[in-house]
Amino acid sequence: MNKPESKRAGRFTLRRAVPLAVIIAAFAAFFAFGLDQYVSFAALKEYRQTLGGFVSAYGLWAVILFIVLYAAAIAVSLPGGAILTITGGFLFGAVMGTIYVVVGASVGATILFLAARTAIGEPLRARAGRGLKRMEKGFQENAFSYLMFLRLIPLFPFWLVNLVPAFLGVPLKTYVVATVIGIIPGSFVYASVGNGVGALFDAGKTPDLGIIFEPAILIPIVGLAILALLPIAYKKFKRNGPGEEGTEAPHQGE
Repeated sequence: MNKPESKRAGRFTLRRAVPLAVIIAAFAAFFAFGLDQYVSFAALKEYRQTLGGFVSAYGLWAVILFIVLYAAAIAVSLPGGAILTITGGFLFGAVMGTIYVVVGASVGATILFLAARTAIGEPLRARAGRGLKRMEKGFQENAFSYLMFLRLIPLFPFWLVNLVPAFLGVPLKTYVVATVIGIIPGSFVYASVGNGVGALFDAGKTPDLGIIFEPAILIPIVGLAILALLPIAYKKFKRNGPGEEGTEAPHQGE
């Protein structure tokens, strides 16, 4: 891309500011109108009959509404993703709930990713802060593998992992595919919890969000994360292996 084109691409315009304005307004409205109180186990317990009736009455429209709301929550970086996923499992079952959650989360993450790649990305880049620098090397090594790892093992907040790849030039296709695959295991765990949440409420209990750290669940996920990092490890081995020392120039953002 030549310099004039680069300047045009990075120029701030009112039209490009609209997505950021919408994100900020939606985030502020979420708390200003007290909507955060509805993203809780207490609210799910109180309204579970109403929600179940809505799904039974409206079928596909209920599914679409759930996906849209989930996508909006992720795009705006609202808290409560685990509770929303459990709600999806409660309303639609473990398998279908996982599918709807993955669709909604992937759409929302992609919206935020695309917003961060425009001229409005600078305010979002500032929000990423030091996390951007901490992830930069991993994305330079192998963007797909590293993003898969971060989706499987949440070392950083979900919203931060949505933003950083955009600032580091990760291709959209790589971002979407790694996101979809990487969030399936965790989504299935919480959707499965949601599938049985009614019985927990009846017993006077609430779901344990820490269930994902149980060895029987965590070990397979960690195993998948290690597999995701194998291409990076192999690349380093080839670069630093016997007979290779001194034969390659220092890594410069391959």
